[in-house]
Amino acid sequence: MKMSGAKAIVEALKREKAETIFGYPGGVIMPFYDALIGEEGVRHVLTRHEQGAVHAAEGYARASGKVGVCVSTSGPGATNLVTGIADAFMDSIPIVALSGQVVTSLIGNDAFQEADMFGITMPITKHNFKVVNAKDLVPSLKMAFTLAQLGRPGPVHVDLPKDIQTAEVEFDYPDKIVIPTYQPKIEPHPIQVKRAAELLGDAERPVIMAGGGVISSNASRELTKLAEMLMSPVVLTLMGKGAMDERHPLCLGMAGMHGRMSANYVLNNCDAMLAVGCRFDDRITGDLKHFAPEAKIIHIDIDSAEIGKNVGVELPIVADARKALTAIIDALAKVKKRKDSSEWQKRMKELMEACECDYGCNSTPIHPARVIWELNKLMPKNGIITTEVGQNQMWAMHFFKAHTPRHYISSGGLGTMGFGLPAAIGAKAACPDKPVLNVAGDGSLLMVCQEFTTSVEHDLPVTALVMNNNWLGMVKQWQKLFMKGRYSGTKLGKMPDFVKLIDAFGGKGERVERPSEIAEAIKHGLKSGVAYLIDVLIDPEADVLPMVPPGGRVDQMIPSDRCGKISRLVKR
Repeated sequence: MKMSGAKAIVEALKREKAETIFGYPGGVIMPFYDALIGEEGVRHVLTRHEQGAVHAAEGYARASGKVGVCVSTSGPGATNLVTGIADAFMDSIPIVALSGQVVTSLIGNDAFQEADMFGITMPITKHNFKVVNAKDLVPSLKMAFTLAQLGRPGPVHVDLPKDIQTAEVEFDYPDKIVIPTYQPKIEPHPIQVKRAAELLGDAERPVIMAGGGVISSNASRELTKLAEMLMSPVVLTLMGKGAMDERHPLCLGMAGMHGRMSANYVLNNCDAMLAVGCRFDDRITGDLKHFAPEAKIIHIDIDSAEIGKNVGVELPIVADARKALTAIIDALAKVKKRKDSSEWQKRMKELMEACECDYGCNSTPIHPARVIWELNKLMPKNGIITTEVGQNQMWAMHFFKAHTPRHYISSGGLGTMGFGLPAAIGAKAACPDKPVLNVAGDGSLLMVCQEFTTSVEHDLPVTALVMNNNWLGMVKQWQKLFMKGRYSGTKLGKMPDFVKLIDAFGGKGERVERPSEIAEAIKHGLKSGVAYLIDVLIDPEADVLPMVPPGGRVDQMIPSDRCGKISRLVKR
């Protein structure tokens, strides 16, 4: 079947069930956009900036588990995708980024709006393609979607010269392809599985640390089952939030720099640690010399490059997380010798009780923890939370209790301000029947506020809950704690009236100045049916505490004034 290259791209999207794509047109991508006219199988969402398109594709992928797709023109349109591509790369999110390119005869001539996206994206993609021969177009598209999902997920970029889009191609799209040079190891080695079961079975103080790989491999059920077999506490990374119901009595929540003191305590006092689908980044480990000093570490990851990269391990298992956990569960059932861990379990119960604070405080200005306390009560179980980056993100991470996978979406490795609103729009496109709320900071939201128009225009209603303190709050906090309070470049100063701003974009909003107003505002937002903004005036002096100082030890956190009980307990 012969057709134009542009039509072949559209047909490939349909074959890959990419029902919704996000993009922004321009000169050299026009043939593709022309092929979209009258096409019912692919919905195009016009964002107001290319960065909005790529973050929306990320939100779509993170919420659905499918590949997200974004589209741009060449030059500045394509380079505007770079931040989001890097974000997806750091967090192992499957997206395919399509960008136009000047005609092949002009490549390398510094033509108008030419940029070497092949070279630019090489370090921030799983793979990238520059299609310079029309016969390679269809195979490249199939390989792009395959690679984005195979093994450790990640972004793939496809560079599409204009003449390749207008050329006639043969459309022969395979259902599946085998890539001989990339065959990730999926099944765990049985000897390693047996050894892992023995180590965990013999442990007196076991702990499981779950990362984003648990969610990517749909292994949450197996994670919970293993934890219950071992009666082991589970701590989460930021990307692993939602991998286990945080209301479960064995889940201690987030560990690391802005995690819970109880979670960091068990990491540093365990004798065996099973780390699943995480990469031991610096925000989790702190000072590596003092991280988990007594632990025999078992590390499960589908990417062999992650094992031993940051932390030495006793036992490496290169495999899919769900398959590895299932095998360990089966092997553990055969392990007869089990040490009594009742003292460890008693300790966990004490830690959890000491680390649960009532944040129903009525102080004015509003304490941000009160906002999340209300959100915990009102967010439906099927609701999706996205976050911006900064203090707002860490307050949500620390205090919000996620119930299920893919319902808490945040930028982890790259820490991208401006991520949350377009990601919320993408999540809403993926899950139109679920309420979606973005926990935002005032500074971060202003980077992408134009995407409210996208929400309104395409009937993708999301709610933005803005923590408004008129500062770049996280940088201010670091200046306060580590720069002797010398504030430079962090006071936002003159800001727009956010309620008028959302009104100008065609949405609705309200301002909240007292704690008693928070709950009703959240209810209004979740039921509004349109883009909604809740402008919450919070205490500008509120910090995200407890906190591990940069490069510090995770067992030496700076406590908050509410951490007295847990601080005393972890020092015993």
